[in-house]
Amino acid sequence: MGTRKQSSTYTRNEKLIINCNMSYAVHVIGGRWKLLLLDKIRKGTSRYSDLKKEFSYISERMLTLQLKSMEQDGLIIRNVFAEVPIRVEYTLTPAATELIPILDLLSTWGSKQRALQGDNS
Repeated sequence: MGTRKQSSTYTRNEKLIINCNMSYAVHVIGGRWKLLLLDKIRKGTSRYSDLKKEFSYISERMLTLQLKSMEQDGLIIRNVFAEVPIRVEYTLTPAATELIPILDLLSTWGSKQRALQGDNS
């Protein structure tokens, strides 16, 4: 993968967007799978193998990318245990734990809006 040019319109716009606190927050938790992963990990320490089983429809590459991104953004802690085979576990950081009530409210809002729109999926 190449790096994006710093002078590209996309890069300039991205920098402007994340200067807004709300947009920054959405940027950090955004992405196709981050909310589902946060929801799973919030229920307790999760091993990589458990996440792989739980989200079998996510490619291993995408799962790894999402977890690395979440770690870099300070949402999860990755613990590697020097065992054979290596055991990797993920836990929420205090910052991610602060998000839980917000995510619960967002879920409630989504449920209400889905019901109002007649979407029963």
